Amino acid sequence: MKRTTMKNMLIACCALMSLAACDEPQASSDQVQRRAQEHLSAESNAQVGMPAIVNFQEKRMAKMILELRDTAITTVTYTQDMSGNLHKLCDSVGYGLPYATQYTNPQKIGYTGNQVGVATLPQADPNGLFSPASADGTWVLCMNPADKKVMPLYVEPHIIVSPFPLK
Repeated sequence: MKRTTMKNMLIACCALMSLAACDEPQASSDQVQRRAQEHLSAESNAQVGMPAIVNFQEKRMAKMILELRDTAITTVTYTQDMSGNLHKLCDSVGYGLPYATQYTNPQKIGYTGNQVGVATLPQADPNGLFSPASADGTWVLCMNPADKKVMPLYVEPHIIVSPFPLK
């Protein structure tokens, strides 16, 4: 019986020693910085806390802007010259749509499974084309002065769109 107990203790000691010999993989500098940043953020939250927001006015404002943009509101579109002077481009509908806006998700999952992480691949728009991630142009629905029909106008310079005429 002593022999079995001694044998078991020897096996246990060997197992512990082999675990002690294993080194933890050394953390990368990014991991060290991330841990330090998380510690600082937790400390700042503990000391300062969250803002005492009770009216949520900015969220109400964002909601109102989104809801108003969803209506077919009549607007006036302007361009601005280098001196800051406004030049009427057209009577328009809505607030313009940035050229890089995409109707569908611009990316799709390439693969999942046993791999670490997920790869994404570009996905075409419904027209079969791949829109750029960013672009300076804006689509504006301008009213044709001759027949008042709304037609899309592509504009490259920065624009100002207003629901009322500007001076």
